[in-house]
Amino acid sequence: MEVLGVDIGGTGIKGAPVNVETGELTGERERIPTPHPATPDGVIAAVAQLVEHFNWKGPIGCGFPAVIKGGEVHTASNIAQEWIGVNAQGLLEQATGQTATIINDADAAGLAEMRFGAGKSRHGLVLIVTLGTGIGSALFIDGRLIPNTELGHIEVRGKDAERRAAESVRERKQLNWKQWARRVDEYLHTMERLLWPDLIIIGGGVSRKYERFFPHLTVRAEIVPAQLRNDAGIVGAALAAVPSRSSRARRDSK
Repeated sequence: MEVLGVDIGGTGIKGAPVNVETGELTGERERIPTPHPATPDGVIAAVAQLVEHFNWKGPIGCGFPAVIKGGEVHTASNIAQEWIGVNAQGLLEQATGQTATIINDADAAGLAEMRFGAGKSRHGLVLIVTLGTGIGSALFIDGRLIPNTELGHIEVRGKDAERRAAESVRERKQLNWKQWARRVDEYLHTMERLLWPDLIIIGGGVSRKYERFFPHLTVRAEIVPAQLRNDAGIVGAALAAVPSRSSRARRDSK
């Protein structure tokens, strides 16, 4: 079965058809810049453009950077405030004429890593942290997703953690890898004190360069880079749209 997976990020909206049995992209990934401001009209139009690019007819799974309950947006940290209270699922279905499933973007990446990547066959408590424009999180207990955790907003030194340790902060402040790793390490120690995870998976595009900052991380838990890298959000969004999985994800998020 193929599903069009879409990953809405702070700087880009990426998508590709996905074989949900193997996790492989069956077409070349397409990327469109995220409109600024990232208003409902602008973002939905961009996603519709992506759907048109693939001439897609069929189910769509979409990872979205917000708390999602029943297809409705409840937070807006890295998108326009106009999104709050909007039924993103309904808008996307109306714009494309296709059945759509909306899921938190970090949860989507987590689904992919637990099914096909670094979390495959792992039990216990697994924390997935995506480092990008912000900090996304996905939490799994014995393979079962606890949706919408938003742990990137835990307070560290009086600020949202993502305002100190996101990859965008490293770039904006021109921190070297060791300086940035100390901030990431402080955040991960906070997570460890609260959750005591058995495994921490670091995702986001920066996970490609994990050798540059992993040596400076000192948490007790096993820590590994994500394996699906930038494709995780696309693959996980597609997984969420598979009927047996999407019904479970929607039920858990209510």
